[in-house]
Amino acid sequence: MNEMYAEWLVKRKAPAYTMVLKILMGVLCVIAFLLSISPAFGIFGVIILFAVGGATYLVFRNSEVEYEYLFVTGSLSIDRIYGKSKRKKAWEATMEEIQIVAPTGSTEARDHETKEMKVLDFSSKTPGAKTYTLISQSSSERTKIIFEPNDKLLKCMKMTAPRKVVSQL
Repeated sequence: MNEMYAEWLVKRKAPAYTMVLKILMGVLCVIAFLLSISPAFGIFGVIILFAVGGATYLVFRNSEVEYEYLFVTGSLSIDRIYGKSKRKKAWEATMEEIQIVAPTGSTEARDHETKEMKVLDFSSKTPGAKTYTLISQSSSERTKIIFEPNDKLLKCMKMTAPRKVVSQL
């Protein structure tokens, strides 16, 4: 059995507001701690401390996002990894459902786009990154996926379905 396997990990560039949000959550933690040791607030201060601490944990964990592209014998799956610890499946399709994989902005990709299709961006959002557009059709839903595959992933996809994968211009 000739099994094709390729995986690639892409770290998403953090938005500009992330650092401000982290600093704000740190300040809120300090204020909540001061409220929790104040006798005027009593148990209410401790409850605020735990709520703000939990929210801070979620902000720090979810601000670092990576995307893992995994191609195994005709099936492509994209997972989101939050804080290098929590994995969540973001999207999955077989090569039968995929209509085309082409460089973003190419005429081949634009020919398959429609206005009512759902758009999912699994790229690093880094300026100048070499992104590809993938158009898939599952039942009646068309989806446009923007991602950054490496050469091995593209090669495996091209070997599985040569007419569906367009190489870089």
